[in-house]
Amino acid sequence: MPRTILHLDLDAFFCAVEELRDPGLRGKPFAVGGRPEARGVVASCSYAARARGVRSAMPMRQAMRLCPDLLVIPPHRDVYEEVSAQVMLRLRALSPLVEQISIDEAFVDLSDLSQPAVQIARQVQSQIWDELHLPCSIGVAANKLVAKIATEVGKKAARGSDYPRALVVVPAGEEAAFLAPLPVSMLWGVGPKTEQRLAALGIRTIGELAAYDEHELTTCFGVAGSQMWQHARGFDARPVITEHVTKSISQETTFAHDVADDKMLEQVVREMAAKVGKRLRRENLAASTVKLKLRWPNFTTLTRQITLPTCTDLDEDIGSAALHLLHKVRQPAQAVRLIGVGVSGLGEPIRQISLWKAAGDEKKRAFHRVFDDLQDKYGEKIVKKGA
Repeated sequence: MPRTILHLDLDAFFCAVEELRDPGLRGKPFAVGGRPEARGVVASCSYAARARGVRSAMPMRQAMRLCPDLLVIPPHRDVYEEVSAQVMLRLRALSPLVEQISIDEAFVDLSDLSQPAVQIARQVQSQIWDELHLPCSIGVAANKLVAKIATEVGKKAARGSDYPRALVVVPAGEEAAFLAPLPVSMLWGVGPKTEQRLAALGIRTIGELAAYDEHELTTCFGVAGSQMWQHARGFDARPVITEHVTKSISQETTFAHDVADDKMLEQVVREMAAKVGKRLRRENLAASTVKLKLRWPNFTTLTRQITLPTCTDLDEDIGSAALHLLHKVRQPAQAVRLIGVGVSGLGEPIRQISLWKAAGDEKKRAFHRVFDDLQDKYGEKIVKKGA
């Protein structure tokens, strides 16, 4: 049975929400992100700012140079998550097969619905605008790959100083023809390096990739070569996945100024370990591997990890392992630009080990759960652990 997949992308989502919070921002060049003096990065920017060359993931200082009158708005992540949940609620009322791939993006499988896809897409756009006052762009196609690219094509075609609110439908059977003139960089998995290697073979468009010999691509790129060839022809059998398994959890921060103070760095590691531990407990997960990430002032990045003897969701275990790695790879008073703590090897918590250790861990876990609840209720800045 042919599939019909809808891809929805909330246009400049963070900025759209900020305009709802402050309508005075409408039409102005502004960016959501960290302050330039704190080495902040642009998380999202208005279309008026994009017209001046500002882009997401750009250092805020660079954005300010391109657009000196740029307004910088601090992010309100709790608000974004709440609004995103309202959007996903409406999509799930349309179909139970909804795959949320980010805070502002989702796939919906419309295959079992009898209405024409373009009619459903217009209804979704109108509903989200009328009820939530959020602009969105939509792509519809026979699979996830082409639906997402359709959204991107629509947004690029509608470029201007306002939200695109694009809608592109690719009829079944026309996937390859739709993709053919587009650059290979629009395919999933084709980054700058792969794009360069393909260009060396004379391949610059998706159509040229589709016409290339599959065996030669496999020789050059391995399994990825065959996958690229299939994608270039518009084939993608991946289903809409309604639940995603968390594979890793991490926290990191870039300091406003390089930090060389040993005690301060140790405290930051403990605070990050606590945030990671809280997230593990919230998702009823435990980790077997702890990771540390450091970036030196010369922008060299180093990552190290350690495997624990048993899985854990306790702040103390995560913090202790991360501090061990910190002391192992960093010299005393050595300056750090960025630091991060993360965990992987996630699974359900195991509650055994020795009787005495298990009892002690359960006491810590009970304390952390109460502490987590208090922070959720009163805020992390109000409720803090004693020294």
